[in-house]
Amino acid sequence: MEQESELVTGEAVVLDVRAAKLASRGLAMMLDVALQLIALIVAMLVLSQVAAFGDEALALTLFLVTVVLIMVGYPVMFETLSRGRTLGKMALGLRVVRTDGGPVRFRHALVRGLAGFFIDFWALGMLGVVAVVTSLLSPNGRRVGDYLAGTLVIRERMPAARTPYVGMPPQLAYWASQLDLTRLSNDLALAVRQYLSRTSELRPEAVEALGYGLAQQVAEAIGAPVPPGVPSWAYLSSVLAERRRRDQAKLQPVVQYGQPVPAAPGQHAPQAVAQPEPPSAPVPENPFAPPG
Repeated sequence: MEQESELVTGEAVVLDVRAAKLASRGLAMMLDVALQLIALIVAMLVLSQVAAFGDEALALTLFLVTVVLIMVGYPVMFETLSRGRTLGKMALGLRVVRTDGGPVRFRHALVRGLAGFFIDFWALGMLGVVAVVTSLLSPNGRRVGDYLAGTLVIRERMPAARTPYVGMPPQLAYWASQLDLTRLSNDLALAVRQYLSRTSELRPEAVEALGYGLAQQVAEAIGAPVPPGVPSWAYLSSVLAERRRRDQAKLQPVVQYGQPVPAAPGQHAPQAVAQPEPPSAPVPENPFAPPG
């Protein structure tokens, strides 16, 4: 089971996240252990060839080193390279984060890996009894390694998919149509989409703080600051909606025309009517009431 947990960022913003509890973490651990056992079996087959040549001491030493590398190195390597996810956690939609909400680094993964081997599971953990008891007693399902490393395992995969609100605010439609969005990267657009999909889950102060930071990044990328009086969420939503509209327009089939048909004798060829150029886009003035 999962419950809401509070993480406080370095800017003192409280985030609501779903802490992974014993059931999901246990299943992810079983998947990781199965992969580790497969690696150990392969290593034993290789080392048995070394012992066949009569050097049993060398084979035993290599086996002990291999066990430590697989049981400790596997979670440390994956959690460091994938920012908190092993293969089992990827399958279950889990991720290890710091207690302030930031991504884990090598030192956090190393502390978790060593504590998992010596305390939580294998050496002194009685095959996971220590980890299970600690997780059940912890309100956020943390084991000893999490307490020592200052980490928390959260759920990234929500039970029900939520469609982010990326509608175009009517007050910003014409203004957004004149923007240059060529420098808006896919990664930044994805971050905006994820933010808009979670505005209903975050606290108001978190929505304001995260929205302001993303709006500044988008404004720097596209060269268009937030208009006065426009909330950050409306600015981000208008930019993302306009980007989506242009992407959809590119997918529309282009009608190809052949050569113009010559006019019949005695008839004049149709003349193209000059279309007036649209006026420059004014920046909307106070289209939204300031947030209270």
